[in-house]
Amino acid sequence: MRYFTIKCLLLLSLFLICNVLKAQNKLVEYLAPSGRSVSPGNRTYYIDPVKGNDGNTGLTSLKPWKTFKGINRLILSPGDVVEILSPGGFSETLSIMAHGTKDRPVKIWFAPGWYDFFPDGAYKAQLQISNTNDVPYGLKAIALMLDSSRFVDIDGAGATVSLRGKMIETYINNSHHIKLNDLSFDYQRPTVSEFSVVTTTSKYADAAVNTEYKFSIKDSTLTWLGEGWSYQPGSYWQVYDHATNELSRMEIPQERLRYEATGEHSLRIFFKNNPGFKKGLTYQNRDVTRDCAGFFIQKSSNINLNNIRIYFMHGMGIVSQFSKNLSFNHVVVKAKDGRTCAAWADILHFSGCSGKIEIAGSYLSAGNDDAINVHGTFLKITEKLSLTQVKVRFMHDQTYGFDAFAANDSIGLVHPATLLTYQNNKVSKVEKLNNREFLLNFSNPMPDDMQTGDVVENITATPRVWIHHNTIEKIPTRGILVTTPRKVIIENNIINRTHNSAIMINDDASSWYESGAVKDVTIKNNTFYKCGGPVIALSPENRVKSTARVHSGIQVICNKITLKDAQFFEASSTSGIKVTGNKITTTGSIKNIDQLISLISLKDCQDTRVYNNQLTTQKE
Repeated sequence: MRYFTIKCLLLLSLFLICNVLKAQNKLVEYLAPSGRSVSPGNRTYYIDPVKGNDGNTGLTSLKPWKTFKGINRLILSPGDVVEILSPGGFSETLSIMAHGTKDRPVKIWFAPGWYDFFPDGAYKAQLQISNTNDVPYGLKAIALMLDSSRFVDIDGAGATVSLRGKMIETYINNSHHIKLNDLSFDYQRPTVSEFSVVTTTSKYADAAVNTEYKFSIKDSTLTWLGEGWSYQPGSYWQVYDHATNELSRMEIPQERLRYEATGEHSLRIFFKNNPGFKKGLTYQNRDVTRDCAGFFIQKSSNINLNNIRIYFMHGMGIVSQFSKNLSFNHVVVKAKDGRTCAAWADILHFSGCSGKIEIAGSYLSAGNDDAINVHGTFLKITEKLSLTQVKVRFMHDQTYGFDAFAANDSIGLVHPATLLTYQNNKVSKVEKLNNREFLLNFSNPMPDDMQTGDVVENITATPRVWIHHNTIEKIPTRGILVTTPRKVIIENNIINRTHNSAIMINDDASSWYESGAVKDVTIKNNTFYKCGGPVIALSPENRVKSTARVHSGIQVICNKITLKDAQFFEASSTSGIKVTGNKITTTGSIKNIDQLISLISLKDCQDTRVYNNQLTTQKE
C-alpha cells in the first residue's frame, strides 16, 4: 500500500511537472505574424518586471504587464510606444514585430538599470551566419529581436542588457529603418576567460583569476565554468601587456601543464619549461567553437546603432549580412574594469552588404580578432550545365547556408589564379539546392574560356564604405580589412598598436574565399601608432601574374605614422597608387628621405607615385 501511494504521488508529481512545462512552453510561445493581433496604433503599453502582472491590461503604468509575452502577441502600429518601467529579469525574448512610419515610428523605451536576459525561455533559431558556422544547425538563443519590422526606435539611456548565457544580444531580420540608441550590452559571465600572472619561477606560475571567472580543477586539468557552458583550454591564447597596451596571440600547449587551485580566485600552473607566462601579463582563453554572434543583422536596410556601449559579445561580434545602408555612430566596445576582453572575435563584421556602410566616432577595442572586416564571398563553379547555367558552391566551412544571390544581381566571373574578372553578367534565376550549392541562370552566355573551378562574385552585394573619426586599439590581428569595388574612404581615425597591419586589403579565392578587388580607396589624415607591419598592406592572393592588376585606385595621403620595426606600406598586383603628404616617424636607422623606399615594398605594381613624404627618426 505504501509503495502504491508513493508511486501515485510520483506519477502525480510527474503529471504536474509536465503540465507546468507545457504551460511554460505555451506562455513563451513566439507567434508568426499571422498569429498576432494588430495594435490599433497610438497606444502605450507598459511592462514592469518587478510590480507587473501579465493578467493586467498593460495599458496604464498602474497596471503593467510583468513580461514581454503580451507585446510578443502583437504587431505594433504607427505611434505605438512600449515602456519598460523598471529593470529586472526576463526569461523570454523581446520579440518585436512593428509597422511604424517615418512620421510615427514605433518606440521601445527601457528605464535605466540592469536587465538580465536568460536563454531558458528565449526564442531560439537556426541561423546561418557568415564566418560563424561551426554549429550550423544548433539553436541560437536571442535576447532582443526585430523581425519583419519597419520604423522602430529602441532607446535605453542608462539601461544595460545583461546576458545570462550564450545569446545573440540583438537580432534584426528582414527589417528596415531601425534605430538602437543609448543601450549597453554585457555578459554576466564572459565566454572568454582571463587570469593575470603574479609570480613566476622555474617550475610554476601563480595567477590571479577575476572573481567573475569561475573554474574547477580535476586531475590537474583546468575547466572554465560559465552559465550553461564549460570548456577546457586549448593551445590558443591571447596575451595583454598592460605596460604597452598591446594585445597579441600565442600558442600555449596544455599537454605538459598541471593546474592547482590555490584559492577560490587563484591558481598555480606547473610546467617543466615555461611556455610563455610572464609576471604582470594577462592571459585570455576561449573555446574556439564558432557557435554564435554578438549581434546579427540580416536582410535588412537603413539600420542605425547610435551611442551603443558593448562590454562583451560572444561570437563573431556584430555581423551584418546581406543588408543595406548601415550606420554605426559612437559605438563603444570596451572591456569593463577588471577585464581585458570585450569581444570573442571580430568586432564589426560585414558580409555581402550593399548601399553605404558608415562607421563614425566609435571606439573599438579589446577584441580577439579584427576590429572591422568588410567583404563579399566567392562561390566556386563546380559544374557548367549550359551556356547560361552553372552550379556553384560555398567553399569554406565557416561560411555557407545563406542566400548569396538573388534574381537581377550583377555578378562577375573571376579566374581564381589571377583574381581578375573576365566577364560581367546578371543573374536571371536562382535555385537553392542545399545549404552549400545553388543553380545560377545568367542573362547572357558565358565566354568559351569559362572553366569549372572559376569563382563568382556578387557585385550587387558590395558596399560603399566610410570609416572616420574612430579609435581602434587592443587588437591582436588587423584594425581594418576591406574588400569592395565601390568607393572606400578611411579618414581621421586613430589606430593604435594593432598586432598586425592597421589596414589590410586582401582578396582570395582559395582560403576564406573573401572577395574581391578594390577600385577606389582613399586613406587620409589617420594616425597610426606602432602597429604591426606593414602598417598598410594590399595583399591579394593571386597565384599568377597578368598584364592587368588585381587592385587599383589607392591613395594614401597626409597620414601620421609612428613605426614599430615594420614597413609603412606594402602592395602587390596593384595599379594607380599614390602615397603623398605622409609624416613618418621611425626608431630605425634610416637617416634621410632618400632611404624612405626601404619602408615601402611594391611588387608587380604599376603607375605608382610616392612623393612629398616626411621622414624623421627618434630614439626609443
